[in-house]
Amino acid sequence: MAAALKTSGTFCNTLQQWLHPTRDQFLYGYSHSNTKECKSKNTKRPVPLRVKATSTKAELDFSDPSWKQKFQEDWDERFNLPHITDIYDLKPRTTTFSLNKNRTPTRDESSTPMDMWNGYVNNDDRALMKVINYSSPTSAGAECIDPDCSWVEQWVHRAGPRKDIYYEPVEVKAAIVTCGGLCPGLNDVIRQVVFTLETYGVKNIVGIPFGYRGFFEKGLKEMPLSRRIVENINLAGGSFLGVSRGGAKTSEIVDSIQARRIDMLFVLGGNGTHAGANAIHDECRKRKLKVSVVAVPKTIDNDIPLMDKTFGFDTAVEEAQRAVNSAYIEARSAYHGIGLVKLMGRSSGFIAMHASLSSGQVDVCLIPEVPFTLDGEYGVLQHLEHLLKTKGFCVVCVAEAAGQELLQNSGATDASGNLILSDIGVHMQQKIKMHFKGIGVHADVKYIDPTYMVRACRANASDAILCTVLGQNAVHAAFAGFSGITSCICNNHYVYLPITEVITAPKRVNPNSRMLHRCLTSTGQPDFH
Repeated sequence: MAAALKTSGTFCNTLQQWLHPTRDQFLYGYSHSNTKECKSKNTKRPVPLRVKATSTKAELDFSDPSWKQKFQEDWDERFNLPHITDIYDLKPRTTTFSLNKNRTPTRDESSTPMDMWNGYVNNDDRALMKVINYSSPTSAGAECIDPDCSWVEQWVHRAGPRKDIYYEPVEVKAAIVTCGGLCPGLNDVIRQVVFTLETYGVKNIVGIPFGYRGFFEKGLKEMPLSRRIVENINLAGGSFLGVSRGGAKTSEIVDSIQARRIDMLFVLGGNGTHAGANAIHDECRKRKLKVSVVAVPKTIDNDIPLMDKTFGFDTAVEEAQRAVNSAYIEARSAYHGIGLVKLMGRSSGFIAMHASLSSGQVDVCLIPEVPFTLDGEYGVLQHLEHLLKTKGFCVVCVAEAAGQELLQNSGATDASGNLILSDIGVHMQQKIKMHFKGIGVHADVKYIDPTYMVRACRANASDAILCTVLGQNAVHAAFAGFSGITSCICNNHYVYLPITEVITAPKRVNPNSRMLHRCLTSTGQPDFH
């Protein structure tokens, strides 16, 4: 029987403050404070947003002496940020964003707060994406462009406020939407986007309820947002605006954006949501709408490429570590105890790897990027036998996408078009029990699945800071006139990347990376194939 984890206490160390009359009034048409939960009637399932991303990376001839120059020209073209002046002939105006507004002016009466403050980012500022100069393709974790692993500088646009802006704040209507599954930090980002918009002078800020569905579902009204309304939403997990998967056709969403007269759209979500945001951006440009679409990367799986990490990942690892530690205590306290923990990771094993590293109690870590077998001389089950003989107990951590080739797959997909995975956790639980029963050895298996608990919690300190900066930079990007971009962190610097470059394929754990090597050194596990 699976070991149940409580949603209160130390595992999710926060009170979920969901009873919010203002929010509920706009999302549901009534307050939930003294009302039972109701189910919607006659809900129509929308057509999923279908987007295909392609890479524009040029094919290079490394025998050509000028290949580096061609690579950098292609790089600069790919990572050039789309701007509303690409379709509109607009002149910028002086920014309204300054932290010097209340300070004593200089004697020069013509000076402005902007002139007195050096907190702006120049449009020519760049951050270096990669900093390790690998001497060989065989170096651990090497990421090489050519067979010789030549050093080529890869620069991306630095994020932050600009001196010039392309919108009149008092005329702007800004909208925020949260899509996909829940993730720690959603409310932190919403809060900071609202705060920063108001600092610029924006008065008309709305939230789109329940993801892209809020653009077309009848009965779902946009929520007015202000500092007063969002002041304390970061104290709870979940999404103040609600989430949903899938959405309408891109044209229907843009029809709604146009009808609502939205000038800025801030989209919080993962891979699929970013693809949807890019499709919305393209359709707005096609219609020549002056709309800035800016995304903020959200996923506990940390599987969006090019960036160091996405918000919510650190908190998910911290909460997952609690589950691993619980499994350790259960296994250590039982005769021949085996603690088995399944963690989220639809296409990558970052959570399982980092939780295993941080806990220090895991004996076997299984991720989708590294194939393994359960049976046979070099299988996982044989190693578990060895662990019970030598130390008396063990802990196994497995990512949800690991070992899918060992299971039957239905081929079904969810509303976002993601493949519904078979349950590797339950499969391993049954296999372990059958194996030890078959060899006549007692084994007490404790199975823990904290799947939804790790994503429903409030953001920890690390994620809260990341969310704050990403949310602020998203607003700075919109006012600077950028669109079709995402606000993220690369090489410990905050940058803007074109969405087209981060939706080509999910980021996965490099089997030759130093981080995985560190994890395997910690677990001491052998190769299972």
